[in-house]
This record gives sequence, structure tokens and C-alpha cells, in this order.
Amino acid sequence: MQIEEIAREVVDSGYTVHTKLGPGLLESVYEVVLAKLLTGRGFSVERQKTVPIIFEGLRFDEGFRADLVVEGKLLVEIKSVENLIPVHGKQVLTYLRLLNLPLGLLMNFGAAIFRNGIKRIVNNHSDFESSSLRMHRPS
Repeated sequence: MQIEEIAREVVDSGYTVHTKLGPGLLESVYEVVLAKLLTGRGFSVERQKTVPIIFEGLRFDEGFRADLVVEGKLLVEIKSVENLIPVHGKQVLTYLRLLNLPLGLLMNFGAAIFRNGIKRIVNNHSDFESSSLRMHRPS
């Protein structure tokens, strides 16, 4: 399955979770429910995936954890805040670079309207022809 198809399914699943649970719960609740829903749809999902840092030939696994990685291709970072701030997008882009992944979704379940809480973050990804999501590049 192509990454854009995976992204569409993840957004659809996120919408389902947001619609049924509503905004305002802890990020960990949305993470576990979204992961379970995606697994039920046949996707492989890694939760709290270690994002290693390589510095001067040394590897550090203690640094970061990505909320979800779907099919080993798509990073999903989950927030539950009133408003996203620029550092959230920068965090996703950093994770994408460290994991060498092309595309990430920043999903804010704290937004009153789900579509207002979705941002695409791109890392050297050029296959946008099948994308139905808006692209967001952090400044």
C-alpha cells in the first residue's frame, strides 16, 4: 500500500476516534484507541517507537519516542491541546529526519473540529498526486 493511501486511512480512523470520543482526553487515550482501530483495519502499528539519535558515531535511544509508526512508513504524532504551535510541527519533522521517513501526520485531538487539527509534515516526499490532505511545512 502506498504511503498516501495509508495516510488517508489513518486520517479516516482519526476522524472516527475524534467523532466517537470527542476532544479533551489525554493523548495516551487517543494513541491507544487509534492504534487499536488501525490494527483492526489490518495495519501494522508501532506505538512509542524509539527515535534514536546518532551523534559523532554514537547511538542514543533515550532521546525521543514517536507516538505511532504505521506500516513502517508513516509517522503519526498525537496531541490533545487547544491549539497547535509551531514547535509541534518541528518536532514531527525532526522525528521524520531521524527515522528517515517521508511523511508524518500531526493529529490534534484537542481541536473542536478534527480537520482543523490535522497537519501533514513532509520530509523529502514528492508523491503528492494522490494526496487529498493539505500539505504543511513547518517554518
